[in-house]
Amino acid sequence: MSNQTVSPGALLAGRYRIAELLAEIDGARVWRAVDEVLSRAVVVDVLPVGDPRTNLLFDAARRAAAAADPRFLRVLDCDMHDGVTYCVREWAGGRPLERMLSNGPLTGQQAGWLAREVSEALENLHRTGHAHGSISPATVVVTDAGAIKVVGLSTEAALRSTGPGSPEQDVRALGELLYASLTARWPGPAPAWGLQPAPVEHGRLLSPRQVRAGVPRSLDDISDRLLSNPPRHHAPPITSAAGLSAALSGVVGSSHEPPSQMDETVAIARQNGSVDDATQVVPPTPPPALDPTPPAYQSNGQEQHSAYSAPAETRPVRRQAPPPSNGNGHRRRPDEPKPKGGWGGRILILLAVLALLSVIAMAQFLLKGAMNNDQGTDDAGGDKTAPQTSTTPSATGGAAKIVSAKDFDPKPDGNGSEHPEDVGNTYDSKPTTTWTTQSYSRPKLGNQKPGVGIIYNLGSPTSVSKVSVALQGEGTSLQVLIPKGDTAQSPGAVSGWTPVATQEDAPEGTANLTPSQPTQTQYVLVWLTELPKEKDSSKYRGEISEVTIQK
Repeated sequence: MSNQTVSPGALLAGRYRIAELLAEIDGARVWRAVDEVLSRAVVVDVLPVGDPRTNLLFDAARRAAAAADPRFLRVLDCDMHDGVTYCVREWAGGRPLERMLSNGPLTGQQAGWLAREVSEALENLHRTGHAHGSISPATVVVTDAGAIKVVGLSTEAALRSTGPGSPEQDVRALGELLYASLTARWPGPAPAWGLQPAPVEHGRLLSPRQVRAGVPRSLDDISDRLLSNPPRHHAPPITSAAGLSAALSGVVGSSHEPPSQMDETVAIARQNGSVDDATQVVPPTPPPALDPTPPAYQSNGQEQHSAYSAPAETRPVRRQAPPPSNGNGHRRRPDEPKPKGGWGGRILILLAVLALLSVIAMAQFLLKGAMNNDQGTDDAGGDKTAPQTSTTPSATGGAAKIVSAKDFDPKPDGNGSEHPEDVGNTYDSKPTTTWTTQSYSRPKLGNQKPGVGIIYNLGSPTSVSKVSVALQGEGTSLQVLIPKGDTAQSPGAVSGWTPVATQEDAPEGTANLTPSQPTQTQYVLVWLTELPKEKDSSKYRGEISEVTIQK
């Protein structure tokens, strides 16, 4: 028997009935088979006669058999039959991450939980001095029950002739796994596992939040600490599976139970562009799940990367509102009539409202009289003619509603994009979320362009009396600009805007920019012209946490 004669229907070693070809790896073939002794599905790796990887596969199978963590699929048998080397592994119906990512990235909760499960399995393995050696989107599977299984412990590396690997290589692979899960892009120079390479700027891999809007900042930081050398902001690198497990547990919790369906709260947060709130607090219940219901696997006769079917769509589950109370601490039945208040109670409420209005009117009268007396008497006790005061309320006041916003980095001086995925952080009422510019070699944006900024759309022409900008870093110079001419149109070039307020060298904190006269406009441009120096760095970068526009 040879590798070529092992085909569907063949009985290998008098026990394993070959069913279908799942993959081919450098001449080695991976089959789904049935163990006829125990009546169960298995996976069989088959090497041809005389293949130099035979001893590697035997050694890998022995190492894999010693692994006790249930998240690794066990090696059940490894032997030779008629000159053919075969290795039998457990079967787990489900979907590999490789196919799941072909439909797009995971949510922050899903990606963090999946990476934490794999890192904990590897943490236990590394304590024994061994490594997996070939962690990838093809070797991580979400089973039909929603649990995580890691395929090909040691044996995958043997089939690919990459050696046994090391814990350091496994941790690097975990970083790639997390990055790919968050962005559906591969953090490498070439396409891999069906994913296009992630973008690079100035020779440095962009962080997940720079690639896709809505990535939780906590997971973005963890990914950067795994892959960047050195990590941004002088954060300590994560160099072990144990360190990664601890970091991820602080974000998505530590439950090992398969998560339930996605919570509506997380779904709403994703629609708003961020799930930071949903992921930074350890939930009392398991985090949102990967949909455990896969469609049936269908073989098309083509070479397959993996033995598992594609993912089904994950949908949020809407929670039902609790039934209303009847006012006595008990739930009111749907057919129970609503209690009606009596006329006496309504009359008392009406009288109370009238009394309150009378008190307010009297207070206003007394206050006005006191103000007029003050204005009619000078410091020496002499009389002055009291100036006329208006009781008409000002038409201005209060915060204007920001309908939308977009980054502004116009060409040809700019590249047309300046972290557009983070613009929403500047008007989300969360001071901990920010928008940043790119990093530049000089404070005046590397002398490359006059500035960068964000355009805020107020929905309709609005009176603007003040713009408050919460800044990070010392020494930011900025302006408030409005469109020239028709202020209901947003110009595409800097020349189409005119400044109405300027502040130079603003300290960290809130900069209040007040136009010299009332300004009516639909669009407001916050324009940074000089950037503060990054902490512990020779680069310069602007950062805005919140913008408020006052009427």
